[in-house]
Amino acid sequence: MLRRRMGYADPSSGKDILGNRSLCFIFICAFGLVTLLQQILYGKNYIKRYLENYDGSYEYNSTACRELRQEIMDVKVLSININRKIHGHGYPSSFHKPLCLSARVKTSELFERWRNLQVCRWAQSKEETSNFKMSLSRCCNAPSFLFTTKRNTPAGTKLRYEVDTSGILPITAEVFKMFPDDMPYSKSQYKKCAVIGNGGIIKNSKCGKEIDSADFIFRCNIPPINEKYSADVGSRTDLVTINPSIISERFQKLEKWRRPFYEVLQNYENSSVVLPAFYNTRNTDVSFRVKYMLDDFDSQRGVFFFHPQYLLNVQRFWAVQGVRAKRVSSGLMLVTAAMEMCEEVHLYGFWAFPMNPAGIFITHHYYDNVKPRPGFHAMPHEIFNFIHMHTRGILNVHTGPCT
Repeated sequence: MLRRRMGYADPSSGKDILGNRSLCFIFICAFGLVTLLQQILYGKNYIKRYLENYDGSYEYNSTACRELRQEIMDVKVLSININRKIHGHGYPSSFHKPLCLSARVKTSELFERWRNLQVCRWAQSKEETSNFKMSLSRCCNAPSFLFTTKRNTPAGTKLRYEVDTSGILPITAEVFKMFPDDMPYSKSQYKKCAVIGNGGIIKNSKCGKEIDSADFIFRCNIPPINEKYSADVGSRTDLVTINPSIISERFQKLEKWRRPFYEVLQNYENSSVVLPAFYNTRNTDVSFRVKYMLDDFDSQRGVFFFHPQYLLNVQRFWAVQGVRAKRVSSGLMLVTAAMEMCEEVHLYGFWAFPMNPAGIFITHHYYDNVKPRPGFHAMPHEIFNFIHMHTRGILNVHTGPCT
């Protein structure tokens, strides 16, 4: 009688007030509730993916990966919260600035979709890559016009600047002899190329060995690649850009001491350097000084100058893709060139957000946290395009640690 009043079952009675059947029912209800919460939090395909036989990674063209890729391709517009003064008032207001022209998705949602895609082993789409390369060949033609050469810019040419279009530089005999006879690179010359951005996303990635294994390596704006960073970013370089503003700000336009700059370049061994000498008239003298300085030191390093018409065509090409800025970044210039020079392109260190895909805050560069000049580049637009290109199998964007 006492056991019945306290709610316990009598084993001999055949009843099961809180016995095995009740506990089983409670467990089933709890499992159903957890499953429902997972469905709400992680999307309609979560349960299917969870129950599939997962052995470490999926084939890129598997059913699961096609669904994950489509989820990213469905993002046509990325909304970014930025502060802006409204109609002349002195207070900021947060609003969403779209990257393209359709329905919006927050960066946090894009990050989640990008994280989900990481279970898929990337594979190149020959068709998508070929079509993209054909588009670049028609508009830009890096194998013929990436650099100014004696072939594409004969002596006596009146070379028009990229931005200062009213400015014209006569190609005198003195200028002409600084140009290579022809382009040093050809179409699809290299099998696998790595383009290294300077983003903080590459910090602690341990991607150095993987990067150094590429057939050709591009870097932007002479970043540090010494022992402190080489485990993450590698140590090899084949072509590195130099922004003339770096020469002006860090090396006093090479008007006085030139050896410090020469010693910085020694970190890049025999790599070639390329400068936008004909972006505007201010860049020309500084860029030419780099060539003169290396000649004075009897350097065998190649010094090239971007062809202004090539850069203008690249700007127009990416504007159609939604990258509208005063100027495309050095990284995007190199990625564009690499797509024509290489069979397969891998990107490291390209990210334009203050957090990595896992939501952890990162520094702007892997070596400092100095922010770029606002409004000059459109870095989020560029990364957004790279993510779409990765999803289509055109290039491989690496944002996680290397194994």
